[in-house]
Amino acid sequence: MKTMQFRLRLVVPALCAAVWAGAAPDAAAQGAYPSKNVQIILPYSAGGSTDVIARAIAQRLGDIWGKNVIVENRPGASGMIGAEMASKAEPDGHTLLSTTSSYPATAAVRAKLPFDPAKAIVPVAMFARAPMLLAVHPSLPVKNVQELIALAKKNPGRLNYGSSGAGGNNHFSGSLFAAAAGVQMVHVPYKGIAPAVTALASGEVEIVISSSSALLPQINAGRVRILGVTSLEPSPLFPNLPSIAQSGVPGYSYELWWGLFAPAGIASERIGVINAAVNKVVASAEMKKFLDTQGVAGWPLPPAQLADLLPKEIARYKKAAQVAGIPPQ
Repeated sequence: MKTMQFRLRLVVPALCAAVWAGAAPDAAAQGAYPSKNVQIILPYSAGGSTDVIARAIAQRLGDIWGKNVIVENRPGASGMIGAEMASKAEPDGHTLLSTTSSYPATAAVRAKLPFDPAKAIVPVAMFARAPMLLAVHPSLPVKNVQELIALAKKNPGRLNYGSSGAGGNNHFSGSLFAAAAGVQMVHVPYKGIAPAVTALASGEVEIVISSSSALLPQINAGRVRILGVTSLEPSPLFPNLPSIAQSGVPGYSYELWWGLFAPAGIASERIGVINAAVNKVVASAEMKKFLDTQGVAGWPLPPAQLADLLPKEIARYKKAAQVAGIPPQ
């Protein structure tokens, strides 16, 4: 079997604490922020991992700032409609965008967009990162990844996998899995991961590769079966699950991240203020406990480690699209 060498990982440079401390903005010099309620645009439907995590972060930011931090779902076009709305907002930090690694994935395969996805928004803070889970409908006669691959090879093009939309993480991870395993599966896009997981639970599709938080309600209800985790090695987040790479698909690896972005043009000092507040929330014992229940690990990063995130990630996903055979949408 051909080994899948492409791995999606965000690589960030090390930065010493002294440099970060010296670069920290002087809050007194920023003026009052926020001076009004803060809107976080969420470009996906309610119920998915991005929605759950963003709302938990928003509630605690509101407690810190003494203002309402309102999360507004604006799904459509695999997250691009909400992203475009955020990119056109006033770059003062009162309108932000909560998105995930699906954003650069989708941007990498969109032939035309009404904005520059690498430059129209800028990263402000990271929330978390985690591998995904490979889930199947219980009616599928497989108990592990090897049996799933064998079944798919006996029935080329007969198995369906659902996603949150063309070009998103679920599409990429499913296509890369099929390419690495040497099987043919049919992609079925939905308008968000929540309806895709609902379709899996009802048997409308047989397979979904998704974040654990999106799958958790159906896992607890016994409506889906988990076969493996998408990290290269078994993950401490899911100690009882084998990695797909070690279960018949050598080299397969796919990890997610969740973060907060702002319209381009926002002052670096304002980014620093927002970043510090988010990092404080993410590093808290309360949030760590919450993120553990969602199967993700907190990932607070300073602004210096985020500056060129989007251009690098979009370029990485363009290479992934070639490997997975995902054409421009």
